Amino acid sequence: MATRNVRTSDGHAADGALSRRRLLRLAGAGLGVVIAGTVTTACGPEEDGASGGAGESKPSAGGKGDGDAFTTPPAGSAPRALWQEATGVGSLGSDQVLAVVGNVVLLADDPLTARDIATGKKLWSLPGAAQPGARLIMGGDTLYLASGEYDGDLVGLDPATGKETWRSRLGGRYAQPRPIGADAERVYVIAGILEKDLSSRTNVIAAIDIRTGKALWNEKRDTGTEESGLTSAVLGERLVYTDHRENLTVRDTTTGRQLWSKKISRSNFERIAVHDGAVFVADGRHLRAFALDDGTERWALETEEFDTFNGPAVLEGVLYASDSAHALWAVDPATGKRRWHNPDLREVSVPRQFAKVGDTLYGATEFDENGGVQAYDARDGKLRWTYNDGTGAIDPWYVVSGGKRLAALHGRRLLALPAV
Repeated sequence: MATRNVRTSDGHAADGALSRRRLLRLAGAGLGVVIAGTVTTACGPEEDGASGGAGESKPSAGGKGDGDAFTTPPAGSAPRALWQEATGVGSLGSDQVLAVVGNVVLLADDPLTARDIATGKKLWSLPGAAQPGARLIMGGDTLYLASGEYDGDLVGLDPATGKETWRSRLGGRYAQPRPIGADAERVYVIAGILEKDLSSRTNVIAAIDIRTGKALWNEKRDTGTEESGLTSAVLGERLVYTDHRENLTVRDTTTGRQLWSKKISRSNFERIAVHDGAVFVADGRHLRAFALDDGTERWALETEEFDTFNGPAVLEGVLYASDSAHALWAVDPATGKRRWHNPDLREVSVPRQFAKVGDTLYGATEFDENGGVQAYDARDGKLRWTYNDGTGAIDPWYVVSGGKRLAALHGRRLLALPAV
């Protein structure tokens, strides 16, 4: 077994072959084109309140349909779903197809749908408002989407009511602009450039002024660079993204100027994280931290030989990531020093997407009929329970926290779980 350590290095480990899980994820991303003990309990449809028929919603035992009366099970016992609803869009796409804003669960379904996280009650739905499976980009208190009418516009919606509060004024300059990030001043998009024959052979990264709806800047990307497959994040005055050509790129959000770009050892189809002036990426066998301003590598964490890290997340000042050796890591994002490490997950699926409520870290697994939503003790990384809906579907799970509840998406099923 290789020694795990923190080191600073400019070298890149050779990447192994793509796993079946990754190939399935890539296929899904294309369709989507655009958070105790070690006992695991899997609940079947009758045990956890899962619906036997499409669209049927049943509160968990102890609940009374209002979503307020529930208790959290002890370690080793999975909770029961508070409510669940059938969806039109599956989970083979971006994890940002699901979001929670206040008490509202948003799903880029067809139609775009908002539900009360406590009860599952539909608050509003808008047919044609969003492209199914689109990324839900929040900037301030506004939800930004590419227009579902495919007319080249961007729209801003109030997530509480679904009412349109903003629309871009791009004048047909771009082909299918799609938001990849937003802040209080700008919406950042990737878009094709319309030629005279209405074709689009090149694309740009652009910033749209929220006040005027007009483009503040646009930067042409390299010829051959694809418009899909971007993983992106915004932090302060920095826009960060990876792409299918194995680039990690950082731009100034005010001017659009590219500050730096680095090659990583594999195309990063997973998640990147930004925090306190740094970007964190899974780079094959290494988990790396780079300074946003100049690209200097701050630290690198190494897993076992022939294994790879999955995309990281930073929650409440701690970086979390899993690896293909079926281990879970908690790391200090400033130094790369390990806070804890759980290597004892070889018999279960490891999480690839995370949420945190109090002292519990929640993880969502991918492409495993025995996976689900997992609860870990955030203080030491011990697995407390796994919730599985009993469907046997190998679709990925997504989980997002909202107050005392979790919203989870699995296949064509949206549900809520207690988080306290």
